[in-house]
Amino acid sequence: MNVFDFITLKSDTSYIEYDSTVRQVLEKMDIYKLTNIPVIDKDGKYIDSISEGDVLRFMKNEANFSKRLTEKTPISKVSRYRPYKAIDIRSSFEELFNLSLKQNFIPIVDDLGTYIGIVKRKDIIKSLSKYISDVQE
Repeated sequence: MNVFDFITLKSDTSYIEYDSTVRQVLEKMDIYKLTNIPVIDKDGKYIDSISEGDVLRFMKNEANFSKRLTEKTPISKVSRYRPYKAIDIRSSFEELFNLSLKQNFIPIVDDLGTYIGIVKRKDIIKSLSKYISDVQE
């Protein structure tokens, strides 16, 4: 097993650009029912991920729940509580699995750090479950 066996390609995922506003993140999270979303730069490089918890803490602690401020504030101003680590497409299954214990998805990048997709924890669990079932038969 390797990362290729589990990846959901960038074209099939949601992500947000680094210069987006807090409101744009909230809208995308709402539309696609996301709790966390990868952040990329204008060149497609993975920067980090932002969670709804990060946004809520910002709105409470920094913006006093101001809708107007969320429209003006770039997500670069929002502190991240828990960084989401990305791994290289050539990483081993062991690296992928270990990171999935800490993150519900793992951003995948190429040699240049370009975001190419994600691996979802649930896809790893489904695959392992199927493997166990097949072995037991």
